[in-house]
Amino acid sequence: MTRVPTLNSPYLLGFDGIERLIDRASRSAGDGYPPYNIERLRNGDGGPAMLRITLAVAGFSRDELDVTLEESQLAIRGRQNDDPEREYLHRGIAARQFQRTFVLADGMEVTGASLENGLLTIDLERPEPERVIRTIEIRSAP
Repeated sequence: MTRVPTLNSPYLLGFDGIERLIDRASRSAGDGYPPYNIERLRNGDGGPAMLRITLAVAGFSRDELDVTLEESQLAIRGRQNDDPEREYLHRGIAARQFQRTFVLADGMEVTGASLENGLLTIDLERPEPERVIRTIEIRSAP
């Protein structure tokens, strides 16, 4: 993996953590399981656009899935337990664990999650921030 050069431009103030965010995002991009889609949903009433993450989690029940949000990181985990009562003659469907993470921008909110027909959907929204214009007083030197 190539490293991103340090963001040390004098015009980029307060972006110290951006390199850590890029590292976190690139670490989670290597595994292709479970497959997922990310789509933009247009709001018909002119409100903010929403995002939807859909993961293919066939074989997982709601109790075997865990969706957490810690700071700006959305983590989806799946844990299946083997049933010791079953005796397989052929096993092509593995009881597999996974963890998929997404780094969210500031202000992104998770509005809901649902599981239907083996697809886990997670809806995200970024409310429009309130525009604040502030005048800074320039004082004279004493």
